[in-house]
Amino acid sequence: MLLGAGMRASRFEVPLAAIDRSVAVALQEDLASGDMTTEACVDAEAPAVAYAVARQSLVVCGGPVFAHVFARVDPAANVDAHASEGAWVQAGVPLWSVRGRARSILMGERVALNFVTHLSGVATKTRGYVDALPAGCKARVTDTRKTTPGLRALERYAVRVGGGRNHRDNLGAAVLIKDNHVASAGGIRIAIERAREACPHTSRITCEVDTLEQLDEALAAGADVLLLDNMSTPMVREAVRRACGRALLEASGGVTMARVAELADAGVDAISVGGLTHSASAVDIGLDFEGAL
Repeated sequence: MLLGAGMRASRFEVPLAAIDRSVAVALQEDLASGDMTTEACVDAEAPAVAYAVARQSLVVCGGPVFAHVFARVDPAANVDAHASEGAWVQAGVPLWSVRGRARSILMGERVALNFVTHLSGVATKTRGYVDALPAGCKARVTDTRKTTPGLRALERYAVRVGGGRNHRDNLGAAVLIKDNHVASAGGIRIAIERAREACPHTSRITCEVDTLEQLDEALAAGADVLLLDNMSTPMVREAVRRACGRALLEASGGVTMARVAELADAGVDAISVGGLTHSASAVDIGLDFEGAL
């Protein structure tokens, strides 16, 4: 498969293995029994060119996945990028084109669109949150582990394309002591002390707190990062005052776009938003065959 220059030059990366795994599963769902309609109606060698076109304003995301779908269906197909990953485009702009056998394009159409409408939706929503940050603030918008099973790597890629940052990749990537860990361990201090003793010296210890009393206890126990769970903005401001730079602070829990600026102004270092991935609406992208009526 040939990729357009814009696709090759993209500064965003997603592991090829993750793309291939997700695309293989999706194509198996759609093509396990072939394509009865296409095989009946379309000549096996009929050529075609089709353009994926934005039907609304959106942040472009998913070009490498779009290309890989058609590579899987037919290695002879050629895909070109007409808009860069991360670009904000208006309705009517062509994003990618695919040239090859009409049958191959028709067989891959829905799977390719399912991926890019979802990933561009995640990127578009993320861009809205990032743009809501006050200019010059230190806070960053991050995702969470609330991702679609099997699509985490792709959704986290879409968050980066939208201008956001990634949280921990998986449970083995970092220490994050949450309320149920605290309950199981017998308290915040003992949970932090056990984590400090058991984990490598290079690991930061993050602890979730939902009261200022818990914050004080976690600070005293030496937590490196405090996750401020569902705190009001006045509570967040007080948490920042009490921490006084002794730990990084992350605001989390039900964060709406309208609250991003006030949380950033309160002085947190990060704002994590599960909705970037679990509640992003698919954007509207269509595939138009050249010369179609």
